[in-house]
Amino acid sequence: MHTTTSTTRTKCEVWTRVMGYHRPVSQFNIGKKSEHYSRKHFEECVAANQEFIKKYS
Repeated sequence: MHTTTSTTRTKCEVWTRVMGYHRPVSQFNIGKKSEHYSRKHFEECVAANQEFIKKYS
């Protein structure tokens, strides 16, 4: 197993869409960071997406 040390790692910047534009989470104030981390993330189901396209296109 290969182990990675902190000297070989690089920072991963997380961006999210806020109020219609994209912004890095690291620039959020404390309240907005708390709100961001408490959000529920979801993955879109491919089958549901295809049904939606058929129904509404």
